[in-house]
Amino acid sequence: MMEENIRYILQAVLSGLLTIEEAFKQLKILPYENVGFACLDHHRSVRTGQAEVVFCQGKETEHIITIIRHLDVHNSNVLATRLEPDKAELVLQHFPDAHYDSLARCFILHPLSEPTMKGQILIITAGTADLAVAQEAWLTARYLGHETEMLVDVGVSGIHRLLHKRYLLEQAEVIIVVAGMEGALASVVGGLVEQPVIAVPTSIGYGANFQGLSALLSMLNSCAAGVGVVNIDNGYGAAALASAIVRRILAGNSNNQLAE
Repeated sequence: MMEENIRYILQAVLSGLLTIEEAFKQLKILPYENVGFACLDHHRSVRTGQAEVVFCQGKETEHIITIIRHLDVHNSNVLATRLEPDKAELVLQHFPDAHYDSLARCFILHPLSEPTMKGQILIITAGTADLAVAQEAWLTARYLGHETEMLVDVGVSGIHRLLHKRYLLEQAEVIIVVAGMEGALASVVGGLVEQPVIAVPTSIGYGANFQGLSALLSMLNSCAAGVGVVNIDNGYGAAALASAIVRRILAGNSNNQLAE
């Protein structure tokens, strides 16, 4: 949406609908907008292909509402993560058409009804207890316009469940593996596929799991090639990385077709 705004302003100047001074007034807020308690990065979608997302943890409810309103002006949809249900109830009063997922603690304003780009992202969970983090990844990928599939509760304690769905692994462009406990599923998947695998350790597990530290270290020490690791419980970060990979794959395919 921001790129479209820039093109529209430039075209309006070219056609005489806007003066240079009027265009300047509109363009000067594009790098970022200072709303007092936050500087909103409206240019991020132009630079990185992904608009700014609201991380709600630690923010006042009034600040969250204001940020969403300002981002809504410049973006076709808005994502807010780590929005607790009590705050979500207040935020939704101002955005009744938004979607809120209490499991993932994610809020989406103007969610996309259909994927807008090719290239499937597959999200796999070791257990049902990992579903909240996986759901955050799934909603983020959908927010970014990707076709997304979820494969739940196929951890190493019953690996035949994963092998039974092997065809789903083969269809994906990027695979996100979400696992707690010892985090072994990421290595298993990494040893089965040629696609990039993004491992997400979760804080699910007994005491020696150390709130996800054991899974994180296991994934970092994976002997399977092609496995990258994001932070503990960071479903959003995994989906953002998967999106960047898929978009570069699509861009590369497009360039190859033009060269031919």
